[in-house]
Amino acid sequence: MTEDTDLTLPRPPVVVIRAAKRHDLPELNQMIASLASHHGDASAMTPEKLERDLFGPMPWITALVADGGEGLIGYAILVPLYRAQEGKRGMDLHHLYVHDGQRGNGIGQHLVARAKEIARQAGCDYLSVSAATGNFAAHRFYEHMDFVPRPVTGMRYLQALS
Repeated sequence: MTEDTDLTLPRPPVVVIRAAKRHDLPELNQMIASLASHHGDASAMTPEKLERDLFGPMPWITALVADGGEGLIGYAILVPLYRAQEGKRGMDLHHLYVHDGQRGNGIGQHLVARAKEIARQAGCDYLSVSAATGNFAAHRFYEHMDFVPRPVTGMRYLQALS
């Protein structure tokens, strides 16, 4: 005869994908700095700049966060695009980030799915994303999510306005 015992297994945390709120700005800023550092860049982002760009008189970006209940574990930033010659609206998935230790749990896929919903609601015809040339893990992830690789053509120029 076997003895019955209660076995309590830990439940995985419920992750909610939602729009960023003002109280998320410090954590969001830290994740942006982590992503910049991962790519060997320095971040000049601040919570004040995020507040301006998310909640100011002319919101410039949309930010989604993956809220694990005890803190944020990922984010996505969306920026509008336009192809005037085609009359098509688009959305650029400018940043996608999930904390180390949380990757591989589907959080990135959920952030992308929500980004697609937001782009559709905004009347967009497409969602675009870029990844560094040597970032093969990102390439596989985006291709798995049905993004189609597109070669970059031409040069992009920049002129500082200040």
